[in-house]
Amino acid sequence: MEDEYQVTVRTSLAPSAGTYNTVLVTLIGTQNESPTISVGDITQVLTPGSERTFRLRAEVSLGHVVLVRLRLEVRPGFPDLDWHCQWVDVAHLGHPGTKQSAERFRCDKWLRTADGDVELRNGEICIINTESLDILKNHRAQQLQNRQQLYRWCTFAKGIPSCVDMISLKHLGPNLSYTRQSPGVNLHYLRGFADRAVSWSSLEELEVLFAHNIQENAVAKFVQTHWKEDSFFGYQCLNGCNPLMLRRVQRVPPNMAVTADMLQPFLSEGSSLEQEMEKGTIFLLDYEVLEGVLSNIINGKQQYLTAPLCLLHCDHQGLLKPIAIQLQQTPGPQNPVFLPSDPEPDWLLAKIWVRCADFQCHQLISHFLRTHLLGEVCCIATLRQLPEIHPLYQVLMPHVQTTLQINIQARTSLLAPGGVFDKSVGCGLEGITVLLQRATERLHYRSLCVPDDLEDRGVAALPNNHYAQDALKLWAALHRFVSHWIDLYYTSDSKVHQDKELQNWIQDIFSEGFLGLTHTGLPQNFKTKTELSKFITVVIFACTALHAAVNFSQLDFNLWMPNCPATMCCPPPQAKGLVTMQDLLSILPDVNATCSVITTLSLLSQPGKNFIPLCQYREEWFRSGAPRELVEALQKELKSISMYIAERNRFLELPYPYLDPENIENSVAI
Repeated sequence: MEDEYQVTVRTSLAPSAGTYNTVLVTLIGTQNESPTISVGDITQVLTPGSERTFRLRAEVSLGHVVLVRLRLEVRPGFPDLDWHCQWVDVAHLGHPGTKQSAERFRCDKWLRTADGDVELRNGEICIINTESLDILKNHRAQQLQNRQQLYRWCTFAKGIPSCVDMISLKHLGPNLSYTRQSPGVNLHYLRGFADRAVSWSSLEELEVLFAHNIQENAVAKFVQTHWKEDSFFGYQCLNGCNPLMLRRVQRVPPNMAVTADMLQPFLSEGSSLEQEMEKGTIFLLDYEVLEGVLSNIINGKQQYLTAPLCLLHCDHQGLLKPIAIQLQQTPGPQNPVFLPSDPEPDWLLAKIWVRCADFQCHQLISHFLRTHLLGEVCCIATLRQLPEIHPLYQVLMPHVQTTLQINIQARTSLLAPGGVFDKSVGCGLEGITVLLQRATERLHYRSLCVPDDLEDRGVAALPNNHYAQDALKLWAALHRFVSHWIDLYYTSDSKVHQDKELQNWIQDIFSEGFLGLTHTGLPQNFKTKTELSKFITVVIFACTALHAAVNFSQLDFNLWMPNCPATMCCPPPQAKGLVTMQDLLSILPDVNATCSVITTLSLLSQPGKNFIPLCQYREEWFRSGAPRELVEALQKELKSISMYIAERNRFLELPYPYLDPENIENSVAI
C-alpha cells in the first residue's frame, strides 16, 4: 500500500541560518522507512526564514512516522555552509482531497555535512519510563552513544573536577559555540604598561590610572573613597565580589592568638567577647586553604601569599568591622595579631593582606570552581546521559551549554603559561592546581544550596546583607519553577528512582565532576522529586545568579587596586611598627601586573550585546502548553524581584544591583 506525505522544512530566521547545501530527507515510521529525497530543486534555496514544501511517496506503508532523518550534502561549486533548521512538519495524505494534520519534528539547531545523519523525533518531552515504542527507545540510546563518543571526560589536573576532552573550539561544533559581542570596552588607557615592571611611585600615580579608567563607575569611585574604612571592609564580606567566605563563630579558632581582653575595646560597651559570641555577633574569615601554597614569581621577583584569619564584629548599628587579623595560620612571636588600635599603616596593611588572600579564593574557588567548573561538569553529563527529549535536558541546557566554550578558552589563555595568572597573580600556575584541589576536597553540597549555606554560615540575618536577601528570593523563585517542571514529567518519586537516564546523569556528575568524594554530601542518585528539584536548582542558580554576583562585580571592587591586590611583592610583617604608608607602594603589585589584571577584569565584567537575561528561554519547547505557563509564572516572579531590588537600591548609598534578574545572564558565557 502506497503512502504519500506532505513535508515542510523550515529554515530559522537568523541571518546566517541558510545554506547552499542540499538537504536529504527520510521519513522513519513504526513499520518502514521512506525513500530518501532532496528538499526541492536548485531554484528552491534554503534562505533564512524560508519554508520548502514537497511531497514524498513511499511504496509501502510506513506506519506512524516517528522520526525524520536529515542529512546535509555539499552542492558542487558552492561553499559548505552550516544550516540552522527550525522544524520539519509531516502530514500524511490519505484519500484524494484529505490530509491529516501535520506533526512537527522540532530541530532548532545547526546541521553540518560532517554530522552525517541527524534524526528528529516528534512528540512531547518525556522520560524513558513513559517511552512506549522500541524504535524511540533505541533512538534515545543511539543519540547518547553518539554523544558519548564526542564529549569525553578529561583530567585537567588530578584532584579537581573533570572537564571536556577538547583543547580547541573547532571541535565543539556550532550548537555549543557562540560569538560573544561585547558592547565595547575601552582599554586604551590600560595599554602600554607592559614594560613597567616596577612599583607604583605614588598613590597619585595610581589615582591618574584610576581616573582614566573609571568612566561612569560610581561603585568603583565609592570603593576608592572608602577602601581604608573598617566598615567598608566588613561590607565587602557581605556584598563584595566574594560573599561566600564569612562565617559566624561561637568560639575563637584555637590557632588564633587572641584573648578576650585584647578584643574588649572593639566590642559593644559593657559587653564581653563571650557575650558577643552568645549573641551571634562574632564572625570569621579563614583562608586556611591558602596555607603553604607556593607563590608566584612575577617580573623576576618572588611574590608572597598568606593564609589569614580575621575576626569581625557586628555592632549595635549593624556595622560589620574587623577586630583582629592574624596573617598566618600558626601562632607565634613572628606572627602578630593586628588590631584596629595599631598604627594606621600596620592595620591597613593587615587588611590588604586579607584582601589579597580573598582575591585568590574569589577567582579560583567562588568564581571558577563553583560556577564555571560546576556548569561544565553538568553540561558534559547532560550531553552524555540525557537525550534531547528528556525534560531535564531541555530545562538545563539553556543554562550550561556555553560553559564548554568559555572554559576551554580559559584553560588555553587565562590559566595557561603566559596568561594573567602566570604573569600577574600571586598564586601562579602551580597555586591554581593546589587551590582547586583543596577546594574540591573541602566542597560540601550544603554550601551550594543557598538556604543551607546561609544558615550554616549564620549570615542570612545580618543587616545590609543584600546578597543574602536577593539570593534567597531568587533561589525560592527558581526552586518553585524547577519543582513544578519536575511535577510535569514525574508523577511520583518512584518515577524519579526508575529513570535510568537520570540516575546515569547524576552518577556521571558525582564520579567525574566531584571525583566520587562521598564526604561532600553530593547526591549519587535520586530517590525523590524533592532531592531532584533541589539539585537542579543548585545548577541553575550557580550558572546564573551566583555567576552574576561573583563575576560582574569584579571590576567595581578591583579597579582601585589597593582594595584587592592580586599579589604582594614583599613578605608579610613579622612585627608591628615597621611599616609606613609610603612602604605600602613597594608591597603592592607592580605597574604592569596591576594593569594586566585590570584589563582582564574589564573584559570579564562586560555583558555581551547578545546578553540573555535570567530564564528568558528562547527554545521551542518553552513556547506553548504547560512549559510556557510555568515560564510565564517564573518571569512574572522575577520581574517582581527586579522591582523590589530597584526600589531598595534607590535608598542605598551603595546600591547592590548584581542579583537583579535583569542583570543576570542566563548562563556562564564570560
